[in-house]
Amino acid sequence: MSKLTFYNPILEPGADPWVYKDNNAYYFMVTKRTRLDLWKSPTLSGIAKGSCKTIWTAPSEGINCANIWAPEIHRINGIWYIYFTANDGIGDDQSRKIFVLENSAEDPFNGDWVEKGYVNTEYPGLDGTIFEHKGRLYFVYAGYGNFPEYGSALYIAEMENPWTITGPNMLLSKPEYDWEKQGGMAINEGPVMLKRNNKLFLIYSASTTWSDDYSLGMLTISENEDVMNPQIWFKSTEPVFKKSIENKVFAPGHNSFTQSPDGTEDWIVYHAISESEGGSQRRSTRIQKFNWNADGSPNFGIPLCTSTPITVPSGE
Repeated sequence: MSKLTFYNPILEPGADPWVYKDNNAYYFMVTKRTRLDLWKSPTLSGIAKGSCKTIWTAPSEGINCANIWAPEIHRINGIWYIYFTANDGIGDDQSRKIFVLENSAEDPFNGDWVEKGYVNTEYPGLDGTIFEHKGRLYFVYAGYGNFPEYGSALYIAEMENPWTITGPNMLLSKPEYDWEKQGGMAINEGPVMLKRNNKLFLIYSASTTWSDDYSLGMLTISENEDVMNPQIWFKSTEPVFKKSIENKVFAPGHNSFTQSPDGTEDWIVYHAISESEGGSQRRSTRIQKFNWNADGSPNFGIPLCTSTPITVPSGE
């Protein structure tokens, strides 16, 4: 019996893809610039062919009327939250904030999405994500500090609830290697948490999203250490996922993680461009399975060519 296969990309265009698996459903979001769309699907490989609805549309004016980017859906203590970047369309980077929507329905396809305002980050920023660790909530975002040598850096802060930061915003990672400074700006952005093997892996995107060399970096810490102490995090000196000229995959990055329907496989969800210097408007959503190294760290491999058949996730 032949195995079912699919091909990347699974959505084109499809920038900043986010997938959240909950029970028997996958929820999926990408950047739509003027609105928030939510997909729901029983399969991962067919997620972009699932049900889709617009759940929020930007107002005509105000602090969140423009540049609606990088939405993420999370379920925290049984309540659904969506985090997304927006600005006023006037102030560019310095007016960017991360906004929050809340939905208490069992299924986020139902119920009402209530605006909770914006996260009170110390710096203007984008690409906010949330994670739970040892009973506490933490927020990580790409902030624009007053540093002329780079664009954005990663900051972490503890939260008192899913939309409010309490305490300091600690600088976790700034662009310092050449591979973090490609495309005309030095950037760390798009953080996402991956937990496994008694460790926390914070994966992030480096360089400009339109650069061929947009890639993924990684910060690592033991689960028993203080995540608010930047000195303890170990930063990889090389990208952990980068372009493949041979496979014609450029600018792979801004990712999320999920598992196969039966929970036996780990999958990375990311965007990439199929042509060198193809431009950010041609970013498309791709997925592929990844494995683990002997030391417990993730091994994302090489981004697959769009002509490579990929076996569907286990359990589909």
